[in-house]
Amino acid sequence: MLEGKELILATKPYAREERAKSWLVTLSTLLLLVLSLAGTLVLPYLVLKIFASILSGLLIVRMFVIYHDHQHHAILHKSKPAEAIMVLFGIYVLAPSSIWKRSHDYHHKHNSKLFSASIGSYPIITRKKFESITPAERRSYLFSRHPATIAAGYLSMFMIGMCVQSFVSSPRKHIDSLVALIIHVGGSVAVGYFLGWESWLLFIFIPFTIACGLGAYLFYAQHNFPGVTFNVNQEWCYDKAALLSSSYMVMNPVMKWFTGNIGYHHIHHLNARIPFYRLPEVMQNIPALQNAKITTLGFRDVRACFRLKVWDPEQDRMISLREVRAIRSAQLTRKPDPAIVAG
Repeated sequence: MLEGKELILATKPYAREERAKSWLVTLSTLLLLVLSLAGTLVLPYLVLKIFASILSGLLIVRMFVIYHDHQHHAILHKSKPAEAIMVLFGIYVLAPSSIWKRSHDYHHKHNSKLFSASIGSYPIITRKKFESITPAERRSYLFSRHPATIAAGYLSMFMIGMCVQSFVSSPRKHIDSLVALIIHVGGSVAVGYFLGWESWLLFIFIPFTIACGLGAYLFYAQHNFPGVTFNVNQEWCYDKAALLSSSYMVMNPVMKWFTGNIGYHHIHHLNARIPFYRLPEVMQNIPALQNAKITTLGFRDVRACFRLKVWDPEQDRMISLREVRAIRSAQLTRKPDPAIVAG
């Protein structure tokens, strides 16, 4: 079995795109997205409009993965037309390139490190740290990882996290975040005013709610799943972080297509230059990548991922709030009576 540097080197031959295929998947996805969005406005029956609205949300997810690959220089690198398309899409999807690339590159370099800044990822703290912080800090930490917060990724992760917070933190560096907000809010108001609330719901709200909510959950579950491993910075290793701290999310062929093979996340973290359409090929040809830690989009696995709250170094795993309380209760029970000790 290959491991370490040898394993990373074994993936290098796959880190080459087929330029024609990259353009085909990009333009075909964009065309389908434009047609489905238009369908939310012009189709004759409400049921067809709803179908087009849901389809639009899923196509935004696929296009986001293509955008994500372009930002990693995995596809269409140094193509000016592609750069223009991706800049515009980043603004459209409330993830402008200035903040997305910076935060996502940081995430790849620090994935699964304890005690690093939670830039581009969900915060992780240890059980002892969780017990030592104030109640307000606990609520803030748990709120950021709450299922409702993740489901509301349209507002929490993209509109506020990607745009508002980035612009407030550095207005000059993230002027495109302000542009994205102005265009999105202005476009929403215009659609609602001229075409009515139903058109706003189908053309903007439902597609973005589906796309951002699904995207936020995928990002969460790919690094917060039963069996995930976290390490202190001194013990951190790039290849082990990819294989032990990134999941292989098993999906049916339809969801694989809509999510652009992002379920092969352990391979993506091992080599981010591999185009998304080659990830299944890498998995098939390199046996060392086939023993990945698995999760799915099934209800039981989703619930299991959401239950994980803090890292317990003593058990070397993520644990739930119920387990935190049980450990705390057991510690208090074992605590010796001061009077007996004094006697």
